[in-house]
Amino acid sequence: MPGIRNKIIAITGASSGIGEATALLLASRGAKVVLGARGLNRLEALVARIAEAGGEAVCAPTDVTRRDDLSQLVGLACERYGKLDVLVSNAGIGPISPLDDLRVEDWEAMVDINIKGVLYGIASALPVFRAQGSGHFVNIASTAAHRIVPNMAVYAGTKLAVRAISEGLRQEAGEKLRVTVISPGFTRTNFAESMTDPALKAQTLASMDKFAISPEAIARAIAFAIEQPADVDVGEIVVRPTAQG
Repeated sequence: MPGIRNKIIAITGASSGIGEATALLLASRGAKVVLGARGLNRLEALVARIAEAGGEAVCAPTDVTRRDDLSQLVGLACERYGKLDVLVSNAGIGPISPLDDLRVEDWEAMVDINIKGVLYGIASALPVFRAQGSGHFVNIASTAAHRIVPNMAVYAGTKLAVRAISEGLRQEAGEKLRVTVISPGFTRTNFAESMTDPALKAQTLASMDKFAISPEAIARAIAFAIEQPADVDVGEIVVRPTAQG
């Protein structure tokens, strides 16, 4: 894929799920991927897997609630490869629950990871993109930002924020930068791991087994946005299971 080959692409939340699938797909198409996540062991295993398949990857432990970690991830790309073409802000959690449960710590964690993590990525990559005169932000939102349902108010709020911030960034970016929002529907990932409500966790896992789509489906959408010509900005792609209401 000429639009992906040799691009330098950083990905947060890269150790599993959508991030892992995206890293594998982009590396297979010739990108050099710079991978960040909190689990260094899983990251290093993924780097080795990509290398064994003939791709190129490097990694750094990255907690997106820490601005310095995002700066170091972007810095790794620039130090190793001299530039950064794309930042995929994928890291996110979804400890959904009824508001009446008052799981305030879960709310705070979603704000810190889902919103501030994206903002810290922008703060780290935007100066680099401006200096280069090119760059592409790919921010992962959710279909929850399009359809609000019970138990997902705070999660949906964080993903609505990602869409709003991304649209504002797109309008400010000018003709040299690109901004894409990817809104996945129900996807087979470790989404339920962060849930602290046992009943909702069990329900989510059961539904995931029934009709969730693979993370590779989302990775292909991300690749589609990246591979477009430099003057084509794919604003948003919504990808959901056909069975999802």
